[in-house]
Amino acid sequence: MNLQKQMLTMETKAKLSTLWIFFLLNMIFRNLHELAKPEYLEELMNGQVSEQMLLLAGFMIEVPIAMVLFSRLLPYGTNRWTNMIAAAIVLSLAIAYGTIDLDDTFFLIVESAALLFVIWSAWRWRNPLLNQPAIGQKVSS
Repeated sequence: MNLQKQMLTMETKAKLSTLWIFFLLNMIFRNLHELAKPEYLEELMNGQVSEQMLLLAGFMIEVPIAMVLFSRLLPYGTNRWTNMIAAAIVLSLAIAYGTIDLDDTFFLIVESAALLFVIWSAWRWRNPLLNQPAIGQKVSS
């Protein structure tokens, strides 16, 4: 693979990883913002949050954490599809979880935009090995 195609691959991997970090930070701060609400803290302290909800929350946080790493390490094809599938799953869960108030809506819009950009970037990412000159073929500049 020539240097230009390697750079494009690294740029796409870095962009996807950065988008996952952006999404993750927004999700964390959205959740931290919820902790400032007395009714939310009361629910937590009274045990009104089920184990299933905690498991779902763990899944929702673990997928973006893993995708930061996977976006950098996975090879092209696997990377591309993993990003699209993971973003679609996380987006559908975030939308299904819904919003309670205006700040939740704001964070959901920002998070959704980031995930849609992950899907769009991965979808448009083309295989850097295609259209590569054959061995011994002269590359025109």
